[in-house]
Amino acid sequence: MSSANCASPKAPTHPGTSTSPTGPRTSKPTTRYGCQNSRELCQGNSNVTDAQTAKSGPAIPPAWPPFGGDDAIRIRNIRVILTAPDNIRTVIVKVETTEPGLYGLGCATFTQRPLVVKTAIEEYLRPFLIGRSVHDIEDIWQASYVSSYWRSGPALNNALSGVDMALWDIKGKIANLPLHQLFGGKVRQAAEVYVHASGGDFDEVEENARELLARGFRNIRCQVAVPGNATYGARPTTDRRDGQKYAIHLEMTDARWDPAAYCRLVPRLFDHIRSRLGDEVELLHDVHERVHPMAAIRLAKDLEPYRLFFFEDPFAPEDNGYFALLRQHSSIPIAMGELFVNQAEYVNLIKDRLIDFIRVHISDIGGLSPARKLGAYCEFFNVRTAWHGPGDASPVAHAANLALDLSSSNFGIQETVFWGERTLEVFPGTPILRDGALWSNDLPGLGIEIDENLALTYPFPEHAINGTWPDIRLRDGEIVRP
Repeated sequence: MSSANCASPKAPTHPGTSTSPTGPRTSKPTTRYGCQNSRELCQGNSNVTDAQTAKSGPAIPPAWPPFGGDDAIRIRNIRVILTAPDNIRTVIVKVETTEPGLYGLGCATFTQRPLVVKTAIEEYLRPFLIGRSVHDIEDIWQASYVSSYWRSGPALNNALSGVDMALWDIKGKIANLPLHQLFGGKVRQAAEVYVHASGGDFDEVEENARELLARGFRNIRCQVAVPGNATYGARPTTDRRDGQKYAIHLEMTDARWDPAAYCRLVPRLFDHIRSRLGDEVELLHDVHERVHPMAAIRLAKDLEPYRLFFFEDPFAPEDNGYFALLRQHSSIPIAMGELFVNQAEYVNLIKDRLIDFIRVHISDIGGLSPARKLGAYCEFFNVRTAWHGPGDASPVAHAANLALDLSSSNFGIQETVFWGERTLEVFPGTPILRDGALWSNDLPGLGIEIDENLALTYPFPEHAINGTWPDIRLRDGEIVRP
């Protein structure tokens, strides 16, 4: 396959210009399907020799029954790309097809177990799916889901998500439409976001929140350090791109965790922030399931006077039975679901209106296909979406979140982060963050690309146990759920 094929598109190209927080960024010239102009990206001819196969992927078997005819565009290869541009381990899946220049990207990032996901894709999903029609997204999802017999865990769900997102990306490119159009079209121009203001003390949280307000953000999650204790919120800021300070997720310290001290401190934080910033800003807080359920219920009541936009993850998924009791004792809006991996964990919470926002990490439940169904189900019960959008969800995952946000009438809010310049270079087409909202570039599919050569220059950082979450312990040494 020569690069000349890639330089001669079959239909008009889809150039586009997006604006990053640091200025305009023009996308590279693309082929009919949004493929960057390079030999490697345009491999895909099924008529390859054995020598070519060794370099470019496995041979294509006969069309897979019952749906894929010989004239269907089929899955030719599935590849895994591991990259960490800003030292966050991300797992990207690239599904290549028998149509030259046509491929899709998906996110399979399970930061704490990335190598397990890589193995699941390369050793199990890849041989299972090669030869199938790219059009059969639902059948592929269902067949892959049950192919392991035991199912619904985060590793296999992330593996499936990578393929599922990539197939939706392909479908959008074939249709020459952004995914939000395939999902019914825009019901809003952009997705309003919330961002993080953390700090070592109240004044530092306030300072960071004021910086974010000055930049146009209206929804701010506040976390503060508990003196002498490890906490979700202990390290306030990091310098990014232009030298300003941006809030980030915080690393654990060596100190112990004291849930009682945390529960005493948090209401004081919000009393400080609300009194200083006024009522116009929306405030959020994440418990991260780190206190006993009854303590979380008491904390919810204590925070009611400060009118939080939502109170996140008060309980672990194992403690879902406490939500009915929480509803009886507090009117605070509840967001839940960051650690959910299967429908048994969330269906009843939604049906019984025990939560107000669904917070799942869509790759952890299997990708766009189940997330679309979950969003539609939530709409029947007036539960709004607030898809998990941290730094360890790749820009590909954020593009998938945005496709749902723009097309969902029960959208609530979208979490986002400030990407470093290296990440923006590796992932051209990353959703545009402007005026307190995420904006789509309206390119076909997910509208995002990956510079593979550049991605390979950012390998996973060294870690004693490949990114495993650190221990969090009480003062007596007992482990705490993270």
